[in-house]
Amino acid sequence: MVEVAVVTGGSGGIGRCTAARLAAAGCRVYEFSRHERPQEGVSHIGADMTDENQVRAAVVEVLRREGRIDILVCNAGFGISGAAELTSGADSHAQLELNLFGTDNACRAVIPAMREQGGGRIVCMSSIAGILPIPFQLWYSVSKAAINAYVLALQNEVRPFGISVCA
Repeated sequence: MVEVAVVTGGSGGIGRCTAARLAAAGCRVYEFSRHERPQEGVSHIGADMTDENQVRAAVVEVLRREGRIDILVCNAGFGISGAAELTSGADSHAQLELNLFGTDNACRAVIPAMREQGGGRIVCMSSIAGILPIPFQLWYSVSKAAINAYVLALQNEVRPFGISVCA
């Protein structure tokens, strides 16, 4: 059986490399992002990870095409730098909206299918900044610490259904 993988934020950086590596390993790979950048062996589905309805629709489309999702890599995110007192509230909220709540949108959309099929693997990208916060990257560090806590709580919820979660 060919495993089906979804990589969020797969149009660039670590996500693009992860999607390529999964495709090279024989997975059928879908990347969710706002920008399509064609890549051999990877199918693009447009989705803004901060929009719960777009994320759900993208997952439904993969399930329509493939009937399953075995691997979810939650990679969509960005970092902001600067002194804490100079970072706007809008920027800090945007950081959490994508890095944390975008991850949550993807997980909540995929978990019912994984539960129904009897298992799956969820990988949430974190950072050492979530353990050792970086000066002048306060909100990035906060978002990654939140991912770590999210993963620890979620793995206990979904383990009985054969779903593993890691950061």
